Amino acid sequence: MSATLVLIDMQKAVDDAGMAKIRGMRGQPEAEEKAAALLAHWRESGQPIVHIQNHSMDPDAADAPGKPGHAFIPALKPQSHEPVVEKRGDNAFVGTDLMAVLEDAGPAELVVCGMTLENSVESTIRMAHALGFMVFLAADCCASRPRVSPDGQTWSSDTIHAVTLSVLDGDYAKIVTSGDLMAGAAQTKLH
Repeated sequence: MSATLVLIDMQKAVDDAGMAKIRGMRGQPEAEEKAAALLAHWRESGQPIVHIQNHSMDPDAADAPGKPGHAFIPALKPQSHEPVVEKRGDNAFVGTDLMAVLEDAGPAELVVCGMTLENSVESTIRMAHALGFMVFLAADCCASRPRVSPDGQTWSSDTIHAVTLSVLDGDYAKIVTSGDLMAGAAQTKLH
């Protein structure tokens, strides 16, 4: 498989105590470790890699420039030759040069992962699909947060994760694991 790996918001803010207080503790604690292994594999294979970094417009947010949470998770830090696209909202295509960066990278297939699945990752995947990219979502390299619905019902991070994957699967992306990607088993196309 020849594809560009797109890592979204792999920043220290994902484990910020303030964010956990607002939304609840995030799930999928193995996501960073799996993503780091996938990133190492992509680097070893010489395939293109793009990092997305959120620059919150809220100066008090954990991922605002200058805050400790703005930094990349050390195991997922970009190398000097890997492009970093800065975004200020959920969708990594809106108001950024991501499309130009991806066109320079070459492959029309993307492997996407990041934080959080139901937010920036989903928004970016939907746009990538609309723009004609073939998208593979590395499900085990993403994390989700619990949510409260308008009627007051609380949904666990595992439930949010599973539902988001089921919504995206087939219509917007092919859901795969990092193991499948590293083994080359993700060759099948969307149905």
